Amino acid sequence: IQARGFHVALDCVRGAGGPTMLALFDRLGARVSGINLPADGRFPREPEPIPENLGELAELVQQSGADVGMAVDPDVDRLALVDETGRPIGEDYTLAIAARAVLARAQPKPQPVVVANLSTSLVVADAVEQGGGRFVRAPVGEANVARTIVSERALIGGEGNGGVILPALHVGRDAPLGAALILQYLAASGERLSAVVAASPRYVIVKAKAPRGGDLADQYRRLEAAFPDAERDIRDGLRLGWPDRWLHVRPSGTEPIVRLIAEAPTAAEAEALIAMARG
Repeated sequence: IQARGFHVALDCVRGAGGPTMLALFDRLGARVSGINLPADGRFPREPEPIPENLGELAELVQQSGADVGMAVDPDVDRLALVDETGRPIGEDYTLAIAARAVLARAQPKPQPVVVANLSTSLVVADAVEQGGGRFVRAPVGEANVARTIVSERALIGGEGNGGVILPALHVGRDAPLGAALILQYLAASGERLSAVVAASPRYVIVKAKAPRGGDLADQYRRLEAAFPDAERDIRDGLRLGWPDRWLHVRPSGTEPIVRLIAEAPTAAEAEALIAMARG
């Protein structure tokens, strides 16, 4: 990483990440162009590092000529990426690329395991398959993923919200760790971030919610009956899966609603799954 001499555009949303991320990049020999670095908690925007909140970072990447843009959330356990063209690529790619970095250095036997939750994008599953690993899903929630990482003796795991867990370090989400693994992969492969994304199959995730009412178990059975060809998982609500798409319906733990999440190669196909589930 030091030999590559990366230029990183960094947005810490004035949360706790500024001091740690700057110290990390200094140790890695990376030059930083930063915004929102003071750790005073006065968030200048919505703090979640999702693409619609990263416009200022995208502009910084373009103006500074940075190799990559990185945004962390206020408590520094989630990392989102912006490619060198200024395009936010979505949080799921953080775990996908971090997994590629770890699998590239793993011994092939026993087959290395990577863990993610039931609502994590297929871009992660594709990365694990291409890297020779075995992909294991866990119920939604960092604690569930962490327990599965331990029980499966996984090399790496995390969540599709940009949270990366490397049990060799500790069994919790860690954005500085994610940043180091992303730079490791880019340095070792010699690729630009946009090329890594372009070489991966593309999917679209659509998220919705519906009022919770009636017998959920009965509603799940009716939904299963509508999709008899799907692979079924009932550990956390109902997840129906196919090779290139999936639908996850689960009750919220904090609101009287049901969350509907679908992923498919196109937005229209994902929205069609949501519409079927809502009906």
